[in-house]
Amino acid sequence: MVKPTLDIENSLWSKGYNFIVGIDEVGRGSWAGPLVVAGVILPKDFIIPDGLADSKLVKPQTRAKLSKIINQSAVRISIAQIEPKAIDKVGVGRATHIAFRKVAANLKPDFCLIDAFYIKHFTRLRQQAVKNGDQICASIAAASIVAKVYRDKLMRSISPKYPAYGFAKHKGYGTKMHQDAIKKYGFSTIHRRSYDLDFLSQG
Repeated sequence: MVKPTLDIENSLWSKGYNFIVGIDEVGRGSWAGPLVVAGVILPKDFIIPDGLADSKLVKPQTRAKLSKIINQSAVRISIAQIEPKAIDKVGVGRATHIAFRKVAANLKPDFCLIDAFYIKHFTRLRQQAVKNGDQICASIAAASIVAKVYRDKLMRSISPKYPAYGFAKHKGYGTKMHQDAIKKYGFSTIHRRSYDLDFLSQG
């Protein structure tokens, strides 16, 4: 597994960009619940903890430990979430960029590093889309961890309100358990109806 580094951050710090935020999203592909974007500004003396990686590749217990370390060490952290109704209204692509801009506006960084995306309607001179950023860039990997831990906790807290769906287990993603629940009970109020899921309710 590739380990993230501070190489990109070090290059930018050397050019005078002091506050560099790594940004990543979680939940774009989920069928239910919010889209979550996190932004993390790491200090220049940050020591990369063992296990830091793309959140999808990290076990839940390790993610929780890493999130605690990041929250204690970061200069600043910002989290934005876009609810299902808003996603349905504007589409998941636009919703993602709205969340990106919210995080950037809140943190006011000198430079943004985003996993795979450029932020629309934001100056290109102060951002970089990093391919596989959550695997190679420590700031983006940190944002990935923070966003994932935050969203998973949120979905666990939502789950008791919708006991038939098992959100605590699959976090809204399209597992067989989730598909079967939709086929049996239909859609809940937190399902993203703009996603092409009607075939499930016809089962």
